[in-house]
Amino acid sequence: MSIKKICVVVTARPSYSRIKTALTAIKKHPKLELQLVIAGSALLGRYGNAVDFIEKDGFKIDEKVFMVLEGENPTSMAKTTGLGVMELANVFYKLQPDSVVTIADRFETIATSIAASYQNIPLIHIQGGEVTGNIDEKVRHANTKLADLHLVASEEAKERVLKMGENPEMVFNTGCPSIDLAAEIKENPKLDFDPIKKYGGVGSDVNWKEEGYIVVMQHPVTTEYASARKDVEQTLKAVHELGIPTFWFWPNVDAGSDGTSGGIRAFREIYKPNNIHFFKNMEPEDFLKLLKNSKCLIGNSSAGIRECSYLGVPVVNIGSRQNRRQRGNNVLNANYNKNEIIKAIENRITSKNITSSTIYGDGKSGERIAEILANTNIKFYKTINY
Repeated sequence: MSIKKICVVVTARPSYSRIKTALTAIKKHPKLELQLVIAGSALLGRYGNAVDFIEKDGFKIDEKVFMVLEGENPTSMAKTTGLGVMELANVFYKLQPDSVVTIADRFETIATSIAASYQNIPLIHIQGGEVTGNIDEKVRHANTKLADLHLVASEEAKERVLKMGENPEMVFNTGCPSIDLAAEIKENPKLDFDPIKKYGGVGSDVNWKEEGYIVVMQHPVTTEYASARKDVEQTLKAVHELGIPTFWFWPNVDAGSDGTSGGIRAFREIYKPNNIHFFKNMEPEDFLKLLKNSKCLIGNSSAGIRECSYLGVPVVNIGSRQNRRQRGNNVLNANYNKNEIIKAIENRITSKNITSSTIYGDGKSGERIAEILANTNIKFYKTINY
């Protein structure tokens, strides 16, 4: 029996939770061999050392690719991507995979797609066809056109990929693997750890056990990176004024992340908020338990659109980063305005009509993905389908 070598490239902290259950299913499948490449900010301590969690979960890492250039601006993003193409091209030449997997829409994921496609290696794209703001919108659809097999997370996404001229026989709605993790948490939602004791972080020792808590995860918008500091200040002021115990997570590496993180540091030094504790990262399952037991998630993370919709967690989505993205009734939108954010948070934490949604999957995506990879003949060439 011929074993297919499937090379998966994880380039950032959120990408791991987006693919974890599929990695496990690929690793276990008798017809597949997992090759795992960790790259980009997933290797960097200041963005949470995702690589440590990956190794702790028992995955063997075949290659590590250091490719992130300092700057947190559009030029450094472009150079990081270019360096990624060069380094990943060498990795794929060395590993000789049968197929390469690129995940979702982060700016650097296009490097994986180019390095594979230009070497005639079949490319598999996870989570194409979705709509969002940011540079992610362009990158996601560019990945789709470079990819040969599409494993999308919703029916709406599948329709968009087909409208882009892709072969219907190579487009599958598998759901999102992150919902697999959310389904496990939904079955056992108890918050069985102390976030501060387990993960440290910085800031006040907030009274979350008695009063409950909210979670904040706000990233810069790459197409609006110059206003990142001003934007995060509005959220900081709103959360501080409300006084609810808060667990706040560090931003992704994107253009503008210096502004976001600088705004957080300055606010912390000036106001010394006694209701906010800051973290860099958590294990995916712990993060989902934290979300499930929270009063609300605030910010602009796709976790609010995906996992929180499945878990039925209230969300205040701020700004344009998730523009036009399909969502459940758990999400309320707000602009970067302190008073508007306060009003939206108060609305969400008192709302009684929030329900769970299966827009992005039913909890069995990883197994579906492995079966499709094992039983689909993927070619490295294609023609537009109309």
